[in-house]
Amino acid sequence: MSFVPSDYPQFLTAITQRVREAQYQALQLVNREQLQLYWDLGRLIADRQQHAGWGKGIVETLAHDLQTEFAGLSGFSASNLWRMRAFYLAYADDEVLAPLVRELGWSLNVVILEKSQSAHERLFYVTQARQYHWTKATLLQQFKAQAYQRTLTAQHNFEQTLPGPSQSSAVLALKDEYLFDFLELSVPHSEYELEQALLANVRRFLSEMGGDFTFISNQYRLELAGQEYFIDLLLFHRELQCLVAVELKIDEFRPEYAGKMNFYLSVLNQTVRKPHEQPSIGIIICQSKNRTVVEFALRDVNKPIGVATYTYTDTLPSELRPFFPSNEELVRRLDAVTAALKSQTEARPGAPAKE
Repeated sequence: MSFVPSDYPQFLTAITQRVREAQYQALQLVNREQLQLYWDLGRLIADRQQHAGWGKGIVETLAHDLQTEFAGLSGFSASNLWRMRAFYLAYADDEVLAPLVRELGWSLNVVILEKSQSAHERLFYVTQARQYHWTKATLLQQFKAQAYQRTLTAQHNFEQTLPGPSQSSAVLALKDEYLFDFLELSVPHSEYELEQALLANVRRFLSEMGGDFTFISNQYRLELAGQEYFIDLLLFHRELQCLVAVELKIDEFRPEYAGKMNFYLSVLNQTVRKPHEQPSIGIIICQSKNRTVVEFALRDVNKPIGVATYTYTDTLPSELRPFFPSNEELVRRLDAVTAALKSQTEARPGAPAKE
């Protein structure tokens, strides 16, 4: 057996890493070229339809001829040609999304196109999939869980308590309702049982909370003036660079919950927060809430707090469903989420999502 230098394992590791980097870059290049090809085909088809009166029959013929000419390549079916046309028309005039969608795989783009009901919803899923590197399976799960709708209707006071850059990211970090459908809880159950069930499924819990949350501790101990206080769950948000206190309640939201959370955030900021971190944020997760009560409870609170509900079944019983926001409130929330998404995409570039 030939002599193996002592530093050979490190050398092999470096070579392996370089090969993987080259493979990843090659995949990125292939993806960009494929998306550009599909964009160009969609543009050409849309242009011929508009100016030459092409109909369904011509596209069917084109699909047949392309499949004959490129027998070894997939992706030229008539249905996929129509998707290319829809892809081009959806983003051709959108200066924000047009470059971003080219960084997602084709299958992710198809899911977003076919399942989104509006341009705002497409904006949400494109930016989130791009930022958090969602796979197709993850994206489908987010649609099933109605992530966009739950972000749009979330209740918080972030506009009044957080600076612009942090506000944009915080808006996207909170949902109106969390779906803990991975829990097996009795009815009724205690707050302790809820907390323990979430801890036993911490990976899925953090996934439902959002891509940038990390777990620090449960029953996190605070001490002030000789008294002890305990936060149910303490998380950290990587993008916001702040501590996130989570309080779990198995009943309907009460105004005093906001006061208690405000106190916890004050103590966290004074005794736990590190100098480079941003002010802490609180999330109160209750089994139900009255939206009007939440609005008034947060109105004069000076710390950033969001109030959400949770369910652990696919369908929330009607008696626990929160009141729907008014049309005016919905429009305001839509504008806030849209502004947050655009601010986030303009602030920093991201990496392509996995296919």
